Amino acid sequence: MEIDLEPDQPAAIDDHYAHSICLGSGPPVILIHGMAASLCDWNSLAPVLADNGFAAYALDLLGHGESAKPDDPRLYHIESIYRHFTDWLETLNLDTPPVLVGHSLGGYLSLLHAIRKPNAVRGLVLINPYFESPQLSPFSRLARCCPNLGEKAIRVMPEWLVHAAIGWNPDAAAYYSPETRRQIAADYKRASPHFVYITRDMPDLTTRLLEVKAPVLVIWGERDQTLNPASFPRLVQILPKAAGYPVSATGHQPHISKPDLVARLTLEFLAQWNASGEPSTFSLRPGN
Repeated sequence: MEIDLEPDQPAAIDDHYAHSICLGSGPPVILIHGMAASLCDWNSLAPVLADNGFAAYALDLLGHGESAKPDDPRLYHIESIYRHFTDWLETLNLDTPPVLVGHSLGGYLSLLHAIRKPNAVRGLVLINPYFESPQLSPFSRLARCCPNLGEKAIRVMPEWLVHAAIGWNPDAAAYYSPETRRQIAADYKRASPHFVYITRDMPDLTTRLLEVKAPVLVIWGERDQTLNPASFPRLVQILPKAAGYPVSATGHQPHISKPDLVARLTLEFLAQWNASGEPSTFSLRPGN
């Protein structure tokens, strides 16, 4: 299924409130979290960006964190999520196009924005981004086909069980502090349970990737159990101006499990623009 550049308007959103933060000043960098998360995902990266001369903006997507959570499953559609994001983006009145940093669902939104508004994006940092349905794990595919069952399960699942499930993940046990695990569990439970409907009608972006003209850095965890890690090198190959960096011994959230590495890679990518604002050739040096 192709993405429509002029899609039909989704159902009207009564409450457009978008909770957001801004740290620092300078060239804008927009941080976009993944599904069932919040802007707290960027607690490590946002201060680093601010300390290095950038304005780091982060928001809670529709139905997440402290943003609006309409009680209508029809509004948990990618077009509603995207429109909520772009409406918020317009309120920033940015003087220059931003670099978008997106994780998972946030990576999809970043690619979608770069396709629809190529002149409004300076560059992309995509962290384990979703872009096509074959990436999904068998469990995620089942959830996509039966979102009503997923919604019911989320409603009755206590936060302590979510926290315990995170602990079963070897990456979480190795790299996440107890505070980080509690935050991830809290974000999962405070998101609207309707978020499970978002992936139901998300068109694949594969056929439109050649339209992404901005330079792109793709970072991914090699042990991702949510999205197939083999999909990310192929994404790098398809995008016209892309570099990739696989992160060993980590899974779906390298920006949380290995924040120092992801911060370094992001800063190296941001440093590629010269004084005229044109991107120079981007390259990666080895690191851990």
